[in-house]
Amino acid sequence: MAEPRIALVDTNDNIIGYGEKQQVHFDGILHRAFSILICNAKGEMLIHQRAHEKYHSPGLWTNACCSHLTESEQMETVINERLIHEMGFSCPLKHLFTFHYRVEFDDGLIENEIDWVYLGRFDGSPNPNPDEVASWKWVSIDFLLADIENNPQSYTYWFRHIMLEYKHRVLEAFEKCRVA
Repeated sequence: MAEPRIALVDTNDNIIGYGEKQQVHFDGILHRAFSILICNAKGEMLIHQRAHEKYHSPGLWTNACCSHLTESEQMETVINERLIHEMGFSCPLKHLFTFHYRVEFDDGLIENEIDWVYLGRFDGSPNPNPDEVASWKWVSIDFLLADIENNPQSYTYWFRHIMLEYKHRVLEAFEKCRVA
């Protein structure tokens, strides 16, 4: 199976081409990604442990779904398709904010992403894809923030960044989720 080609972007987030996903991460090329946060009526967040076979950040806990804009796809389509593929459910998603980060990992991979963060509400039990997800759970935001502070090595870099750097935006969005 061919490696998916993901959207390469300039610093203004304009698509300038496409590259093979693993090569983009080896070379540290700026690209577009997305992260989906899912809340429930209790104001809890759905997190999952990445499958241990993943080439990138295996076994780490992260947000409900994350991936990249792929060639010939629109963001509105790919976010929904990917949520179904990874977690086995669909729900309306709303764009919250976008941010840029760059980090070099010990294994030689480099994340250099403009990450679009989305929020959805789901009150059921996911049916995750075992190729993507080793485990999942609903957690309170207070527990999550404390655990990220105490055990940062257990979480993906981008998820830690979202929860620590954009905590107030996430808390505000989750409070609205609770009352919606």
